[in-house]
Parts: sequence; C-alpha cells; structure tokens
Amino acid sequence: LTSRPSSSSSSSAKGNEDTFIMVSLSQQHQQQAILVLVAVFVLCGLSSWTVEAFVASSPHNFGSTCLRLASSSETTSSSSDNKAMAFLRKRGKVGGNKDFTNAMGVDEGPAGKSGSSVFGKPIKKNKSAYPSCVVSGIIDDMTDTFPYTSSGTQWSGITDRVMGGVSSGSITREESVVGSSSDDGEAAHESTKVANVLRGKVSTANGGGFVQMATDLSLDPSTSVYVDASEYDGVELDVLFKGDGNDKPEHFNIHLKNAASERQFSSYRATFGVDTPGTWQTILVPWSEFVGHGPGCQDTPLDTSTLRRIGVVAIGREMEVYLALGGIRFYSVI
Repeated sequence: LTSRPSSSSSSSAKGNEDTFIMVSLSQQHQQQAILVLVAVFVLCGLSSWTVEAFVASSPHNFGSTCLRLASSSETTSSSSDNKAMAFLRKRGKVGGNKDFTNAMGVDEGPAGKSGSSVFGKPIKKNKSAYPSCVVSGIIDDMTDTFPYTSSGTQWSGITDRVMGGVSSGSITREESVVGSSSDDGEAAHESTKVANVLRGKVSTANGGGFVQMATDLSLDPSTSVYVDASEYDGVELDVLFKGDGNDKPEHFNIHLKNAASERQFSSYRATFGVDTPGTWQTILVPWSEFVGHGPGCQDTPLDTSTLRRIGVVAIGREMEVYLALGGIRFYSVI
C-alpha cells in the first residue's frame, strides 16, 4: 500500500490536497478493496471527502486499484458532499432494509448460517460485551445490530427448499412495527416495537411446508455449543401477526434443538396461538408443552440443560406469513 500526494497538493490553499492510495491486486479483488477502503473513510467520519475509483489494468491480469480522495475545508454542496455514501448505496452496501431472503436447511437447518450484511460482515462487539442468554434470561431484545441478537448470536432464515419444498421467506429488522396493545386489563392503545419480521409463503407442495427464523443460543461455541436453561420454566416472546384480511386466530411453533437432536429435522416443538391480528401479544410457552420429533428427540424427554438452538416457525399448512417478533427470552415462575 502506497500513498502519495497529487500534483495539486502544491496548492497554497490549505485543505485542498488530494491523496492517492494505490493497491496492486488481482482484478477479482479490486472491487472488494474499493468497498473496504471507502467504508473505512466513511466510518472514520470522512464522508465529506470526494471519492473516485478507477482501475488501471496490466498484461498479467493484475491492476492498480486507485482511490482519489480530495478533501476540502470549505463546506461542500449536497450533490458532491456524499459521493462515498452514494457509491456504497449503488453497490447495495448501505441503506434500505437489511432483507435476508433465505432458502436453506432441512427443518431446523444448519446451525450458524446467516444472510448478507453491511460491508459483507456485520459489525459485532467483542464477546465479552454480550451477556449469555442464560445469565440475563434474554435471547434477544432487538437492541443490537441485525442479524445479531442482544446475547451475541445471529438470526438466520430457513425454508423447506433444500428438502424439495417450494416455501419462501425473508427476515427484516424493522424499527417501527405498530400494533394495538393492552396492559393489565387497560383499554387497548397503539404500541410500537422494534422487531424481526418473518414474511413468507408456506406451501405444502412436494412434501414441504415451513419457513422460520432461528438462532443458536451459545455465545461461545468454541467452549460449548449448549446452554443450560434448566433454571427457567419456559420461553416468553412478544409477537404480532397480520392475517390475510380476516380476524381468525393463527398458530405458530417454537422449535428447540438440544444434545438429543441427532438429525437436522429432529427437534422439540410446541405450538402457540395468537388471537387477534395486528395486536402485540406476550406468549408464555412452558417446557412441558414441547414434544420431541425425529430421531433422538421423539423417545427422549426435553433436557433444557443442553439447549443449542431456538426457532420461531410457520409450519404445516398453506399460509401467507407476516409474523413480527419484538423480543424473546426465558421466563421463570415466581
């Protein structure tokens, strides 16, 4: 990496210097280099710099990726002030919803999978900054950067397509999911929550029939892939669903995987109902309601001391899905 001033740097006007940063890379890595360097300048607060990018090729399929960074101490106009951000938006790296369209997995799907993210990798805090979900009791309160949970794991989306199904789905983090709510018997009022929203279409064609959002539970899989939630009594979640124009109640599942889950389609499952479309509801699902399915689980009672993964699932029937999850945690009966 070399840096040199341009010929314009001899200008006597302070703050009107140009700087060139040149990197020799293979052509397949030039675009990534541009994105990384531009991201660094933006994150460092240099969004007022003018950024231009070009590539000079060579006969050996290598080239020089060059960023021209022209700073100015004067106030720039809105049309030129934010070229760096415009460049990133054009590449789809910033702006808009973080929409994760997923088509992977057999029922529970492979652990640890996730979708795309800003700058190719989500910004994550050090592990020590996250509390374990079994220490705090909170799996996700939606306060961290999507797709990360507030307990340091990641959300992923899973459909039935790998097993031949045709269901489709996506997950977005939405800042203002509005619904009615009531507390302690009070009159219903409008309530807004930050939420993961699972959208999709469940089809039972070809033996399929589910879409889900799921996350592993262990903060540090290098130490253990399991967490011990045996001191709790079940799972509590804040949910809102939107129906297809009618006011019928709807049902969804929570799936748990633990040490007994021998296959990808092995899990412990419980069904919960949501009564009124467009209403935020808090649902409590006790451990006693989870039933084992698949090899290893169907003949073994649920052991909550070795939980590995949790998923919220629309499954088993044709349906249009809009399910918002405003928080998910363990609960204890006092």
